[in-house]
Amino acid sequence: MTISSLKRIKTLQIFTIFLRYLIGSAFVFASIVKIQGLRFTSDSGAGSPIDSAWHFFETMYASGLYWKFIGWGQLAAGLILMTQRWSTFGAVLFLPIITNIFIITLSYEFAGTPLITFLMLLANLYLLIWDWNKLKFLFSNNNFDFRDDNPPFSKLNTWAFLGIFYFFLVLIMRFCSEYLVKNGRFNPFYFLLTCFGLAVVIGLILIIYELRRTKRYK
Repeated sequence: MTISSLKRIKTLQIFTIFLRYLIGSAFVFASIVKIQGLRFTSDSGAGSPIDSAWHFFETMYASGLYWKFIGWGQLAAGLILMTQRWSTFGAVLFLPIITNIFIITLSYEFAGTPLITFLMLLANLYLLIWDWNKLKFLFSNNNFDFRDDNPPFSKLNTWAFLGIFYFFLVLIMRFCSEYLVKNGRFNPFYFLLTCFGLAVVIGLILIIYELRRTKRYK
C-alpha cells in the first residue's frame, strides 16, 4: 500500500491533523519560558554537578541570547506545524530541534523524559513520511515533480483556523498558569486540564461537523 493510498483513509487524515496540533502545541508551550529569558524552575542549577542536567540547563539559560533563540525556534516550528497550510515546512523545522532535545535527554539523567522525546521524534518522522511525496525530490537525482497528494478533507480551512485557535489557547494556558503560580490563587493543573478539555471538545465537534458536511456534498 502506497503513502498516497493511505492518505485517502479519513481516520489517518484526522490522526495526522491532530498529531500536528499536539506536538506543535507542546513546542509552543515550552518555548515561552525561554523567550521570556526565564529558567524552567525557580531554582538555579549553578550549584549542581557539572555533568548534571540542571547544570546543563543553567548554562544554556545563562547564555541569554542562545536560550531565547531556542525558544523562538520552538515557537516558530510549533506554530507553522499547527497552521496545517505550511505543516510540511513545520515538520522539517521540527526535526533538528526534537532530535537535539532527544539526544540531550539521553545524555543526562531525565528519568522518563527520553521516552517522551523519543515519541515526539517518532511523531515527527511520521509527519515527514506522510508528506514524503512533497519532499522526495530533495533526495534523488531523478526529476520528481513536486506533488501534493493530500486529500481535500485534510486541506479544509477549518483545520487551519482550528490550528490558530489552539495556538492562542496554548499561549493563554501558559501565561495564565504562570500568573496563577505567582499569585498562589489555586493549582494551575485544574486550569490547564479545563483548557485541554475545551480543546478536545471543540476538536471533536469540528471533526463530526466536517465529516457530515463533506459526506453530504460528496
